[in-house]
Amino acid sequence: MFTLSILKDTIAILPANFGVPPAQALISEINKKYANRVLHDVGLCICAFDLVEAGEGKVRYGDGCLWYKVRFRMVVFRPFASEVILAKVKSSDEDGIRLSVGFFDDMYVPLAYLPQPSAFDPNERAHFWLPDSEATTPHELLESATADRMYIDQGEVVRARIEADEFYDDEPGPPKASEGVAVKREARRAPYSIICSIAEQGLGPVPWWKSAQPDGDAMDEE
Repeated sequence: MFTLSILKDTIAILPANFGVPPAQALISEINKKYANRVLHDVGLCICAFDLVEAGEGKVRYGDGCLWYKVRFRMVVFRPFASEVILAKVKSSDEDGIRLSVGFFDDMYVPLAYLPQPSAFDPNERAHFWLPDSEATTPHELLESATADRMYIDQGEVVRARIEADEFYDDEPGPPKASEGVAVKREARRAPYSIICSIAEQGLGPVPWWKSAQPDGDAMDEE
């Protein structure tokens, strides 16, 4: 889920921080610049882990800061493909389920990665799974007895497998014009999103599979 990435940058230390040990001041400035920031094809930066290398601070003309060329290791959130993680259901709609791990919310389970057969209940605003059912269409599934449905409710902890991640680099600024005609701006996309699956045994809401887990006490007694 978390990795260490080596990055390099030129970091400025303000005169007010000249009395702070350079390594401490550099780590602080790196965290201000990178924490909670998405780097394309790298992931979501969490915090600086340590300094790998730092050059000698130099003063540039006109600003009075000390500028350091540094290489550092950054803790990055980027789960790898096929990794299984625990997350909470943030919301559900007709297109799928949105998951959250607390500090990151752009995780999605599309319809193709839900356990089958399943459908979206507009009254409950939640998807449900109907195991051992021969129904195939949403209309048939919605006619099933509520007691037979296994809902995936908001706030429930689920076990999900990472299928893919996507990076977007939307350009800022006003909509572009094409041959004198204004082009409608698309909805802004998250810079980093993750596609997950809960379509296999052992995946989905944790309570679904608790009865299938081995009894630890019984195993210890043996």
